[in-house]
Amino acid sequence: MLTRTQQLMIIGAIIFVCLIPFWLVNSSAQDEIFIGADEQAEGIVAKIAPDYEPWFRPFFEPPSAEIESLLFALQAALGAGVLGYYLGSKRKTSKDESKC
Repeated sequence: MLTRTQQLMIIGAIIFVCLIPFWLVNSSAQDEIFIGADEQAEGIVAKIAPDYEPWFRPFFEPPSAEIESLLFALQAALGAGVLGYYLGSKRKTSKDESKC
């Protein structure tokens, strides 16, 4: 059992670790440092073959980059929830079987 001081130290360490990237990254030097892999690939393709036209268009394009990020985060959260639920139910099942 952790004492209150240990809990506060752990919470402080987590907050510190989460804030480190904001101190390490100099956003004024590179404005688009958090650009996605898709956009980087589009830039490289545009450099290599400027006349290239994609043969496939997505069925749905989000109206803005923020909504696209939101949908990506929701997808990741949903996947993590499903995986966590599956692992939790498997663990409970194995515990119940070991009791019998």
